[in-house]
Amino acid sequence: MNMILKTLTCVLAFPLALAGCGGGGGDGGSTGTGTLHVQMTDSPSCGFDHVYVTVSKVRVNTNAQAGDTDGGWTDVALSSPQKIDLLSLTNGVLADLGQTALPVGQYQQVRLVLAQNQGNTLANSIVPTGGSEQPLDTPSATQSGYKIIRPFTVQPNTLVDLVLDFNACKSIVQKGNGSYSLKPVVTATPTVVSGTISGYVAPAEAGAAVYAEQNGHVIKGTVADSNGQFVLTPLEQSSTNGNYDVVIVQNNVATGIVRSVPVVVNTSTVVATVSAPIALPASVMHVATGTVLPVSAQAIVRALQSISGLNYEITSANANLDTGNYALNLPAAAPLTGTYAGSQPVALAPAPAPAASAAGQYTAEADNVSGATQSSAVNVSTTDQANVNFSF
Repeated sequence: MNMILKTLTCVLAFPLALAGCGGGGGDGGSTGTGTLHVQMTDSPSCGFDHVYVTVSKVRVNTNAQAGDTDGGWTDVALSSPQKIDLLSLTNGVLADLGQTALPVGQYQQVRLVLAQNQGNTLANSIVPTGGSEQPLDTPSATQSGYKIIRPFTVQPNTLVDLVLDFNACKSIVQKGNGSYSLKPVVTATPTVVSGTISGYVAPAEAGAAVYAEQNGHVIKGTVADSNGQFVLTPLEQSSTNGNYDVVIVQNNVATGIVRSVPVVVNTSTVVATVSAPIALPASVMHVATGTVLPVSAQAIVRALQSISGLNYEITSANANLDTGNYALNLPAAAPLTGTYAGSQPVALAPAPAPAASAAGQYTAEADNVSGATQSSAVNVSTTDQANVNFSF
């Protein structure tokens, strides 16, 4: 595996969707060239020891609507296809995919092209936790590539770092026969201005998923390492999109939420230290299950918890591509919350308990492939809840 792993220092995060349409047009009035440098990172994955993808090509175009055979495409030079374990790319670690010279202007579209699985040679595969390696089906990725709409500008004689953040947890979908398919959730991150949120959880909570959220949506995620350390980067400075909420999720413990954490350019905002980590109490876990039909909805189901009128995403799961089944593993205990005020660690206390934020109370939200949304109340305070079903 020929790749260079780096630590990201200065990038600006913007979420994007893998879309089929968007605006177009480049900057026709500028001359000269700049350089585009492309890297990849990952958000945490659920239930896998490894998630391998092999990148064969990255393509860019000034036109968001450009088709596969239209003009205007430029390929980023990869010396050879790069096989990357996405789960090795957490806490700011990047895989280097290469760079290329580009004419000055605004670029609208990025295509991520993966190599094909051939026979017993698996370019793209997953290893379920405690299991054996299995092929990962990548529809369209090995032909036209995955389409990402995200404008970025190339200035004369400058280097633009573009980071592709691959959310493996939300991108792997199981089929009814037990095989797996890739439904990618990716963000593109051009280098402009950024900062970092970092901290520690207690050693017993190493492996916890840690998310930076805004308005109940995950912007960036990582996994606390064996020392309990977590690093959330890249994150756009708070002056642009507001502060972030840090959500800590681990099996058998209550959820921890640190609210209103600011991000300052070129700075790491620390919410806990190794000598004063965030420690969370034990919690019983219960499961909410159901189906999303028709299966063509290709839905993702998010578990949201409301505290003082604000929603926080606790976990999510893709509905099975063949059966529509899903399962959400949720703490029964009330979450602990606190607000960032500059000292470490942030003091966390049980959330207030009106009906909307009582222990074990969630909202299951199903989002289908076309963008339609449905929701249903979930109560796992004392037992599992089945038949939380959705029909689009």
